[in-house]
Amino acid sequence: MSRLDAPADILAPPLLGPQDPPPFTVHNPYARSPFLLLADHAGQRVPAALGDLGVAPAERDRHIGWDIGIAGTTRALARQLDAFAIEQTYSRLVIDCNRPLASPTLIPETSDGTAIPGNAGLSRSQRQQRIGAIHAPYHARIATELDRRRDAGVPTLLVMMHSFTPVMNGAARPWHAGVLYHRDARFAQALLQALREEGDLVVGDNQPYAVSSTSDYAVPVHGEARGLVHVELEIRQDLIADAAGQQAWAARLQRIFHALQPTLLAHAAAG
Repeated sequence: MSRLDAPADILAPPLLGPQDPPPFTVHNPYARSPFLLLADHAGQRVPAALGDLGVAPAERDRHIGWDIGIAGTTRALARQLDAFAIEQTYSRLVIDCNRPLASPTLIPETSDGTAIPGNAGLSRSQRQQRIGAIHAPYHARIATELDRRRDAGVPTLLVMMHSFTPVMNGAARPWHAGVLYHRDARFAQALLQALREEGDLVVGDNQPYAVSSTSDYAVPVHGEARGLVHVELEIRQDLIADAAGQQAWAARLQRIFHALQPTLLAHAAAG
């Protein structure tokens, strides 16, 4: 069936207009490090065509709109490591780029108690419009880089960068950082040990979240399906809310990643 013959409900105009930025930004495209950094929730933009989604700016500035501090931390770490990094531009209230397409939280109608009127009752066409404009090209760019490195014989150590709130549902979260993984814990266990050996950190083992193939996209698709050595790292938002904290965490991670690199590359070579 051709596009012209398709049912009207799956046809939609492009979501992003000339005034909207691209769905992702690549940093250090010619980097030499084996580390590759992803920041699925780095941005908080909303396409002009969607207005403000019916959500007040103060709400979009909260963690429901983006991972506070992770963009600056990822950029600083990419510079220090000389690593390829890609950050997603748009708020996860528009579409969550770390969710499978079938996930009920891909385009949330509520988030942490806040209603998102602009996401209520979307048609199949409207959902596909957001997938095609943001989710698909972002992950296609990641896949292109991973394919390039594979074809060139360049090893990849994949890091998914995220941040989390100090308090959720009234409960304080004691961790400074969390190391997340699913079926492959090679990178995670090495990083968990290294972070705990710092001596000044409380580090969660699959806390404050756990990864699964139904709730997450990057780990199952870009990490596990390709057999890459990978980890998802969560940093508590109050620790990276300003430039000083972002630079401090980037420096810490650069030192730790550099020390772990030989071991992780051995894992990568072993397959």
